Amino acid sequence: MPDRRKRADGDVTSGTLRTPDATPPPTKQEPGSALKAPDRGDGPSVPEPKDGRGELRQRPGLPLAVYLTAATLVRSASGGAPVALVALTLARPGHGGAALAGVLAALLTLPNVAGPWMARWLEEARDPRCRLAAAFIVFGLMLAGTGLTLGRLPVVVVGLLVIVGGLCDPLMTGGLSSRLALIVGEDTRAQRRAEGWDSATYGSSNVLGPAAVAAITAVSGALTAVVALGAAGVVAGLLMFALPREHRDAAARQRSMPVRDALGVIVRRGPLRRVMIATMITSVSTGGVMVIAVVFGRDLQGSAGAGAALGAAYGVGNLCGALLTGVFPLTGEPERWVLCLTAANAVAVGLCALAPDYVLALAAFALAGATSAVLFTATLAVRSMYSPPNARAQVFVTMAGLKMAAGSAGTALAGTLAGIGPRLALCLNAAVVVSAVTIALTDLRLTSRRSSAAAPEDTSSPVK
Repeated sequence: MPDRRKRADGDVTSGTLRTPDATPPPTKQEPGSALKAPDRGDGPSVPEPKDGRGELRQRPGLPLAVYLTAATLVRSASGGAPVALVALTLARPGHGGAALAGVLAALLTLPNVAGPWMARWLEEARDPRCRLAAAFIVFGLMLAGTGLTLGRLPVVVVGLLVIVGGLCDPLMTGGLSSRLALIVGEDTRAQRRAEGWDSATYGSSNVLGPAAVAAITAVSGALTAVVALGAAGVVAGLLMFALPREHRDAAARQRSMPVRDALGVIVRRGPLRRVMIATMITSVSTGGVMVIAVVFGRDLQGSAGAGAALGAAYGVGNLCGALLTGVFPLTGEPERWVLCLTAANAVAVGLCALAPDYVLALAAFALAGATSAVLFTATLAVRSMYSPPNARAQVFVTMAGLKMAAGSAGTALAGTLAGIGPRLALCLNAAVVVSAVTIALTDLRLTSRRSSAAAPEDTSSPVK
């Protein structure tokens, strides 16, 4: 039987089992990394079945189904929460109106800056699923509490409730995704497939959350919608206890990397650094696509509904792309996939700008959404492969937070660019994505040269 722990990702070194508290064996140097004695956490990370870090009961199929259900519920609650809070605030005249609605929505996302510290809190847990469960339940209770107290308690109290709920948000995205490899096991193909399904939960939740708010609000009112989203968060938290237990001993918890060191890993480790840069730059483009789509559709068809349909086509393409990677998982070196898919996304955005009519514009926006989803799945694979075991959650959460911040900047920028014309704005977006590929390739070339130059000097020096 072939060894399931063997990596099959291009030139990436294969994983090796470790004994407790042992220094990992030397790994092949990545292009551009400084030649030095490997320290703890260097090289691609490999889930460890029994080394003091975790003891997982492998039950193929069921744990992944539970994970995906919980992820969809809690991410739908997170995606729909800003819409629900705005709808509830506007439905209660005399309690702040649109200004308060904007403040509450901002307070819900602002605590994401504390993501790295929340991630370290997760990694220091004896059983991380308990802290994930606590975060999801707290988010649900705080969201429901916000709805029930709005207009009845001082605005400051309501704002504090929203901030507490927002602190849990990083664990719903990168924090939860960081545990996926430990749930599905060490088979590379199974991990890539699971990452595809995980990516689909992000895409579907961005649709399901706001759609659920709209439907429930129309039938029962905005307060019911807020409480329903809170209940979804609580249910997701309870589902965490149905996942395989990961028991981590005291020594493993103490090895959790400080936040500053974890940030340094992202900067120093070539694949993580290049993917982080490419993801942030590309997110500036994808963050503004929906805004530009509305303006572009109106120009092509003369109605705002046509613009909304272009945005919907992008969302449908995004979901289909994510589902495709769940059925046909990515194989090979994930960093190469990131670079290729970033280039493909640039082409797709360029096709959106060049679409001569509305039908072709729909197809181009769907293609842009699909390439964006597959690109996101590839970035998850890079995070999983190159994150040190003692900073996995911090790497996931930090890169997710930077991506969200760049996307928010792109959304704000798109509102300004839309005034110069949607086609020109889309061309500029395509150029931005091309620059992401160019910068990543330049980084790869330069670090490869430094590695080649350092290799002869290193091999000629005597071994002490």
